[in-house]
Amino acid sequence: MTASSSLATNAANLVAVSVAGHIAHPGFPGLPAEPYRLAADGRPFLLPAYGGIVYNVSVGDRAFGWAADCVHPGISLRQPEDTRNRGLNVYACVGNRAKVMTGPAAGAKGVVTGKSGRFSEQVIVHFPREARKAMAVGDQIVIRSEGIGMELTDHPGVMMKGIAPELLAALPSRTDGKRVEFGVVARIPAHLAGAGLGLTSDGGSLHMQSTDRALLASLGLDQMRLGDIVAIEDTDSRYNHGYLRGACTIGVVCATDGPRAGFGPGIAILMTAPAGEMGTFAEPAANLADLLKLEA
Repeated sequence: MTASSSLATNAANLVAVSVAGHIAHPGFPGLPAEPYRLAADGRPFLLPAYGGIVYNVSVGDRAFGWAADCVHPGISLRQPEDTRNRGLNVYACVGNRAKVMTGPAAGAKGVVTGKSGRFSEQVIVHFPREARKAMAVGDQIVIRSEGIGMELTDHPGVMMKGIAPELLAALPSRTDGKRVEFGVVARIPAHLAGAGLGLTSDGGSLHMQSTDRALLASLGLDQMRLGDIVAIEDTDSRYNHGYLRGACTIGVVCATDGPRAGFGPGIAILMTAPAGEMGTFAEPAANLADLLKLEA
C-alpha cells in the first residue's frame, strides 16, 4: 500500500482563498406547516435536525442511534445570501482548516468535515468540544479553501470533488500505475443511494437509505461512524448522482441517520470515476478523526 502523498497531483497550482460563514441557527418549515415530519412508517416525529452547535455529537461517533434527524456533528455554517452561500458550499473542501473570528471562542481552529442540508445549504466543521462550549449562533468562521480544481494527473478518469490536498495525502491508497484504489470502511450498494440523487455533487450530500435495518446489519453498514470514508458502488457523481454500472464514488459520512425514508446517514462526496478507473480496499481505520488527527 502506498500513501496518497505519492500520487501525482496538480496541488502546486491550486489557488487558496478565504470563504466564510456564520454558525447557522436550526430551523423548521415556516407556517402554516407543522414542525412534525413523517417517519418511513408514517409516524409523525419531532427531533433535532441539522444546524446550530451540536455539543455532544462529533466526528468519530456512531452515525446511527441518535434521537435526531440527520444531525451534523460539530457546527454548521451558512451565508444568509443565496449566491454567497453557494460559494461557501462549493469552495469549502473536506479537510480545509477553519478559524473562529468572532465571539468568546475567537482563535479556535477547526476542520471542514462535510457539506449537507436539504439543498446544500450548510458546511459542517469540527471544533473541539471545549471550543464549542464558548461559541454562539452567529459567530463568524473563516475557512482557507483549497482543493477546487485538483486532479490526479496520472489518473485523469478520477474526478476530485471537494477534497483538500491534506486529506487526499492522508488517505490510504495503492496503485498499479493504471488504476488507483483507496481504503474505505464500507462499500454501499447502489440501490441504497437515497436523498440527493439527481442533485449536484459539488455541494451537499448523498444520503444512504436506512429503512431496511436487517439489510444494513447483514452488510455491517449499521456500524458506520461519522467521519468514515465509504464507497458507493455503481454510482457516477461527476456532475450529479446517478446509477452507472462499473462507476465508483467515494465520500465521507458527515451526518447522522434519521427516521425518514431515504434519509439515512449523509455522505459528502470526495471523488468519483465512471468506468472502473478507481477501486477500493477494506481499511477499517479510514476515519477523519484519525486521518486528520482531530482534537476531540
